[in-house]
Amino acid sequence: MPCTTILVGKKASYDGSTIIARNDDSGSGHYTSKKLAVIKPEEQPKIYKSVISHVEIELPENPMRYTAMPNAEEGEGIWAACGVNEAHVGMTATETITSNPRVLGADPLVRYQPAKDGKEEIPGGIGEEDIVYIVLPYIHSAREGVKRLGSLLEQYGTYEMNGIAFQDADEIWWLETIGGHHWIARKVPDDVYVMMPNQFGMDQFDLEDALSNQKEYMCSADLKEFVKKYHLNLSQDGTFNPRDIFGSHDDSDHVYNTPRAWYMARCLNPSTMNWDGPDADFTPLSDDIPWCMVPEKKVTIEDVKYVLSSHFQGTPYDPYASYGDKSMKGAYRAIGVNRTDFLGIIQMRPDAGEDSRAIEWVAFASNVFNTAVPFYTDVEKVPEYFSNTTGDASTDNFYWASRMIAAMADASYSKSIFHIERYQERVMSKGHEYINQYDELLSKESNAEERMQLRQEANEKIADMVKKETQDTLNKVLYELSNQMKNAYSRSDA
Repeated sequence: MPCTTILVGKKASYDGSTIIARNDDSGSGHYTSKKLAVIKPEEQPKIYKSVISHVEIELPENPMRYTAMPNAEEGEGIWAACGVNEAHVGMTATETITSNPRVLGADPLVRYQPAKDGKEEIPGGIGEEDIVYIVLPYIHSAREGVKRLGSLLEQYGTYEMNGIAFQDADEIWWLETIGGHHWIARKVPDDVYVMMPNQFGMDQFDLEDALSNQKEYMCSADLKEFVKKYHLNLSQDGTFNPRDIFGSHDDSDHVYNTPRAWYMARCLNPSTMNWDGPDADFTPLSDDIPWCMVPEKKVTIEDVKYVLSSHFQGTPYDPYASYGDKSMKGAYRAIGVNRTDFLGIIQMRPDAGEDSRAIEWVAFASNVFNTAVPFYTDVEKVPEYFSNTTGDASTDNFYWASRMIAAMADASYSKSIFHIERYQERVMSKGHEYINQYDELLSKESNAEERMQLRQEANEKIADMVKKETQDTLNKVLYELSNQMKNAYSRSDA
């Protein structure tokens, strides 16, 4: 699925947290309703079977409890998407990425082949539907997540190109698949943020470290021979640039992908580079925008939410712009689009107690018009307002209420954006306030059962607050939209 990812190292974040975040966007022509869930060990099967590829995988014993963002409707598999397990390891999967014909010809994707003409079906590989479900319950560190997923890719293959993030309190690792069975992974430097807009991302890689000490890099064992055998490295001087070797540089990238990386970097490093005009260091069409950069200021949760909600504000490409040259409005694919199903921001806080270390900020529907809500992840249940999503539109859950707000606010943008900005500020401010309050209570409580109750109580209070604020905002944007109806009429004496 089309998505956008940002990763923030612990020395680049405002509070020393590692942060991984991703928008999950539906494919064109539909929405995929989502919900927040806790998946318990007894719900994990011994044998996992993919709905899409029919591959069957024997899973390890003793899975851990974990949060997830599964599809609300049955039929296409679980799509657990992102979450945090009991060992306080976070994961988000997947960011769809690109490749090129040379790679896909050398190591074809492993696609499902149904039974036909007397031939038995051939299962496909693993993909976005499966990855969180078969990896997250079994890993105790980000590094261990890379190794488990890497081994599964080598054994079963994949039917699509994907990027996957793993995180614990100390490290973030980013893994990108290569063809059907190969992969590379890099530890995100602590002082940078990473931008991933549906392209193969990594632009430098220490192959020798990956094949020996694995201090900051890992890869499939035969990657060096694979690249050499199929003449994949096009560098004149032997430089190993994964983006050039395994990625794409298509014209469509310059509409769909590179503009998003350009805008994220423009927001977080406004003065480091020249981003605009004829003398710009990088433009929306640049293929060489860095994979990672040291931000000019420490990155906050609000910064992450903003860049993953962006629609090229302050540029000629903003589809909502009502000023200046409008000839380029909507020229590029924005980050905050109508098809976003959810945003998950996972924050691993080094100063909190181990069982309260992980906070997951959750938002549903178009990020331009929604708000992010924080929850403790080490819990046994989640609030009903976030977990009761169905396939039918309803104001009884956060997913569909967010969808309704987005549709109405978009159609009445100039009148409703004020309400949206106040909504976002109120909810996120109150969310921080509740987390701060309950962090303080947790610091004074040592009993494990009491601590669990406090975390769940905090989540319920946050959900109650959000439900009230969301309904209030829904009322306001409905009023603004109603006043723009074609039959709207008012008289001072009526």
